[in-house]
Amino acid sequence: MSYQEPETLSQEIQSERPTIAITSLRFEYFHYNTDALGIGTARPRVSWIVEAASANWYQTAYEMELYDAAGVVCGRTGRVSSEQSVFVEWPFEPLHARERVSIRVRVWGTDEQPSQWSNMAAVEVGLLHPDDWIAQFVTPAWEADVKPSPLLRREFEVSEGVSRARLYITSLGVYEAQINGQVVGDHVLAPGWTVYPSRLLYQTFDVTDLLQPGRNAIGALLADGWYRGRLGFGDGQRNIYGDRLALLAQLEITYEDGRSERIVTDQHWRAATGPILDSSLYDGETYDARLERSGWSAPGYDDCEWAAVQSIEQDLTTLAAPIGPPVRHTGELSPVAIITSPSGRTILDFGQNLVGRLRLIVRGEAGQKITLRHAEVLENGELGTRPLRTAKATDQYVLRGEGEETWEPRFTFHGFRYAEVEGWPGELNCADIVAVVCHSDMERTGWFECSDPLLSHLHENVVWSMRGNFFSIPTDCPQRDERLGWTGDIQVFAPAASFLYDTAGFLASWLRDLEAEQKASGMVPYVVPNILPHDLPDDIGGKTVPTAAWGDAAVLVPWTLYQRYGNMSVLETQFESMRAWVDLLTTLTGERLLWDSGFQFGDWLDPSAPTDNPSVTRTDPAIVATAYFARSAEILGRAAEVLGRDEDAVRYLALAARIRDAFDAEYVTDAGRVLSDSETAYALMLQFDLLKREEQRRHAGQQLAQLVRQSGYHINTGFVGTPLICDALCAVGEYEVAYRLLMQRECPSWLYAVTMGATTIWERWDSMLPDGSINPGDMTSFNHYAFGAVADWLHRVVAGLAPAEPGYRRLTIAPHPGGNLTHARASLRTLYGLAESAWVIENGEITLKVTVPPNTTASVIVPGRSQEAIVVGSGMHVWSVPYSSEKRGEA
Repeated sequence: MSYQEPETLSQEIQSERPTIAITSLRFEYFHYNTDALGIGTARPRVSWIVEAASANWYQTAYEMELYDAAGVVCGRTGRVSSEQSVFVEWPFEPLHARERVSIRVRVWGTDEQPSQWSNMAAVEVGLLHPDDWIAQFVTPAWEADVKPSPLLRREFEVSEGVSRARLYITSLGVYEAQINGQVVGDHVLAPGWTVYPSRLLYQTFDVTDLLQPGRNAIGALLADGWYRGRLGFGDGQRNIYGDRLALLAQLEITYEDGRSERIVTDQHWRAATGPILDSSLYDGETYDARLERSGWSAPGYDDCEWAAVQSIEQDLTTLAAPIGPPVRHTGELSPVAIITSPSGRTILDFGQNLVGRLRLIVRGEAGQKITLRHAEVLENGELGTRPLRTAKATDQYVLRGEGEETWEPRFTFHGFRYAEVEGWPGELNCADIVAVVCHSDMERTGWFECSDPLLSHLHENVVWSMRGNFFSIPTDCPQRDERLGWTGDIQVFAPAASFLYDTAGFLASWLRDLEAEQKASGMVPYVVPNILPHDLPDDIGGKTVPTAAWGDAAVLVPWTLYQRYGNMSVLETQFESMRAWVDLLTTLTGERLLWDSGFQFGDWLDPSAPTDNPSVTRTDPAIVATAYFARSAEILGRAAEVLGRDEDAVRYLALAARIRDAFDAEYVTDAGRVLSDSETAYALMLQFDLLKREEQRRHAGQQLAQLVRQSGYHINTGFVGTPLICDALCAVGEYEVAYRLLMQRECPSWLYAVTMGATTIWERWDSMLPDGSINPGDMTSFNHYAFGAVADWLHRVVAGLAPAEPGYRRLTIAPHPGGNLTHARASLRTLYGLAESAWVIENGEITLKVTVPPNTTASVIVPGRSQEAIVVGSGMHVWSVPYSSEKRGEA
């Protein structure tokens, strides 16, 4: 077969001296080229990206220089022989609390020519120890059950010559800070949701430009948020973490002459209520603009009638700097239509199911009340509110009647595409209301597109579901009385998530909360943070017990982060948590090593499950549980190998082998048939390497493919089987079957929801029935990322871009065209730079274009060519070979 040898774009300039530049510097998990302010470690690791004009470039050495705040060199590494450019250990003396330094880096490649020095990158340490705080938590000195959100304020003097000012701040509840009438920062619902008794995040803000010589004022609004607001199913629970809102703030001002002073929360603060009458994450916010206290956070305001504050005890050892991004405004959408419903109600359609809230611009008379109700879908032309369950998802705004008024809720969020507007004065226009998109502000890193519009739309739906549900923690749905950090959901979705966005800091932070919630026995709760009562509804277990796939998040999510980012520290940090889970299961299963007792979620939401009991599925829960036990033991052993824990590696890898033997003896016939003759059972066996003999594996693959064919290529898997089934089919060579399953449009299937107009991933395969009615089940969401885990397969197999080594230091490029697709592309901004795999079929030929980042290599298998891999270095490479539909294995 003839084929074209790879070419590189850089060949045009090879005759010139290659140029090498460092385009990005990063500390820990902070975004590239952002000022790492208030970092929570004295030894921040450093990463950089190299841009090299020459092909096949890789790093042989680096040098770092350290500069103090005055710009004086205070440290040099000299030339360090190393290929490492990601998570490089801090090479200088540990930094101190509040210390600000800058570094620059240069590198050498194989040609021994050094790069130019990078631009300076600054890092500033936050408050590292409890002794760094002199502020106290203060709360209004009134009854704790007062509903309106409190305002707290204090005035202070500032001298001339301020060189810098930092505000270190957090709250029990959620807060918005203001200085001299200006909002501080751009965070939403700070400080976010963590396991507050163990870990309370504080934020660091540069407020130098907000201060002025003379009189100044600082203030904050507080609201219930996750701390004491309603959480959980039905009526839920209140005051889970405490019954008093409180603020901790420490404003540190440094002058040019070296003097410093601190303005802290103490008895000098004053408190009052304001215009936020009620604020609930589930129910919405009520705001009466007539009650606004104009100028309350500016100097000169008369607060003589305000109440005093009182300090409350709080363990300052729980304070921690964030390692993940905050929630922010990340976009805005205008309505695409204004609808009059059959009952005469006015409904806005934003064209996209999103998470956030509405911002309105309005004129009207004082006392006019505007009511905004939110929902994800319409049913019979009206707002479909039944999936909200007890969440009211309703905001109310009462006008003050003084010209144009702009308002957006501060302390709530909703999942919605549609908003019903009641009480609008005059004619409502699309320009009057905008939807403000909110989520944890992770950096977008991955993209996918292909020739099939429905499949590309499906991928975009996955992106939107991730955006909506990565909201401080990885949640399960954003619209109803839940929004909890279900461990099983993120366990299956983490690989896809870690391609689409940089989740390294976000998920590392959540894992610390998982460990904090993990019982001494090793038991991992269903949700993290865990706010569920011990006694639960019967359909989710009745009592919290160890549960497969959900509890296994303790092991599998850290491993995913290591695989996708090459970050060993997440394994080091989480290893004892990982071990505790596996040890618990070892004790639980005893000598038999079969996990066949107790409640299990099983293959949750298998489409055959009864509407009112999603855990009753075609796959025996003991098969799911024992398979996951083997998988977690195996991964724990491999993590121990990575960390050099040799004894642990031997122990847990041997345990995994024993579990596989027990599984084989109990559940698998000699021919490879398995108890629970279901797609999920076979996918688990194939993907978790549970079959001992090749003959068994071959037969299991045949049976899996046959089951999919018999179903008419409809999906028959739930949360456990869905992320595995396409890979399992491909592992036994059944690419055609995998593609036909993927491209099915009838319910149940991935594309059914797209044909029904979905703009996010649904919780159920049939969250909306073909007649447009909402699934009758009590648990129905139209924004739930779990089934979107298939996006990981789209990236790795359809487009062909996968990691061959942790962190994509080596890549595998091996696309498998099918499904009548004529082109596909996946792009990923790795920690080394942009990687891309793109293929096009036209005129009987396939062209594969591959981009490999500097300091990495890729093993490339060109479709239609020999299956022998071609190893290439950095640059762009292009191959074109003859290709036909027969080679695709298409029907």
